[in-house]
Amino acid sequence: MTGVSMTDAQQAEAAIGRAERRRDPSMADVARESGVSGQTVSRVANGRTNVDPETRSRVVAAMRKLGYRPNSAARALRSGRFRSIGVIMFSLSSYGNTRTLDAVASEAARSGYSLTLMPLSSATQSDVSGAFDRLREQAVDGVIILIEAHRLNGADLELPSGLPVVVLDSSAQYEYPVVDTDQAQGARLATEHLLELGHRTVHHISGPQGSYSAERRAQSWRATLEAAGAPVPDMVVGDWTSDSGYRLGLTLASDPGVTAVFSANDQMAVGLSRAMHEAGRSIPGDVSLVGFDDMADSANHFPPLTTVHQHFDRVGVEALTALIEEIEGGVSDVRALVPTELVVRASTAPPRG
Repeated sequence: MTGVSMTDAQQAEAAIGRAERRRDPSMADVARESGVSGQTVSRVANGRTNVDPETRSRVVAAMRKLGYRPNSAARALRSGRFRSIGVIMFSLSSYGNTRTLDAVASEAARSGYSLTLMPLSSATQSDVSGAFDRLREQAVDGVIILIEAHRLNGADLELPSGLPVVVLDSSAQYEYPVVDTDQAQGARLATEHLLELGHRTVHHISGPQGSYSAERRAQSWRATLEAAGAPVPDMVVGDWTSDSGYRLGLTLASDPGVTAVFSANDQMAVGLSRAMHEAGRSIPGDVSLVGFDDMADSANHFPPLTTVHQHFDRVGVEALTALIEEIEGGVSDVRALVPTELVVRASTAPPRG
């Protein structure tokens, strides 16, 4: 059986048809479908308000029917804005960092911005500067930096010019806008709560050395004890993980003089709670325990954990508000400390006797 061959003209016509089917619909296609000018389609696509509602509805309906998507790159070239924010971040593993990132991402989406995440395995000055340069090449409008200050080896944060910057969870010594949870207030509330219950002093499991958050919480714990005239025990240092809390908890459990512990985060508090249980010391009967963060599982821990609540959502709002102000040409001098709250549950009680 002999096949039917196509003429050159038929082949060319078929190729043109395939190309047209593959071609994304254009603004001109939308204009023809909706019966308006290309200029009107452009105004609708760019969110302009000078289009009457009936015409806008007709243009939007045509866009949906044809599957037209406005060219964001072309809009950015016209406006000088990309509606994109870069985030430089050291660690994705800690609860505080992931919640802060989630808060920033939620507020960015609500404000019409996308995020480009630049995680770092280490956080030297050169690492941060390199990440900043890579983000600038990826066409972002501004950058949020979520790296604790002391990880930069004590050096001032110096970034190339050209992009607005907001720093989260850092010291207020930088020239950039800074947003942070009020670490000192949270530690003071935790320590005062245990002293007010009647405990002679409060032991502390700190976060790792080199962490700004851990340092601020430890400084405030110590200052609160000193202001109350209470003894200041030796501080033990963990690494934010429940494993470190368990290991250090075994040491604290062996000391009968330990009746109250403030843990610098909830994860270490969970590990310490296990260590106390294994050592035969009950919480809160023998030892009262306060954490920091108010993780979702803290209320369901046994016993439910008294802890310091951080308002990560407010941190995200403050950070995005400051950054967008900078992006839009303003000058933000924000030094925002978001307040904390003590959430009292069943892991704290007056000491025996």
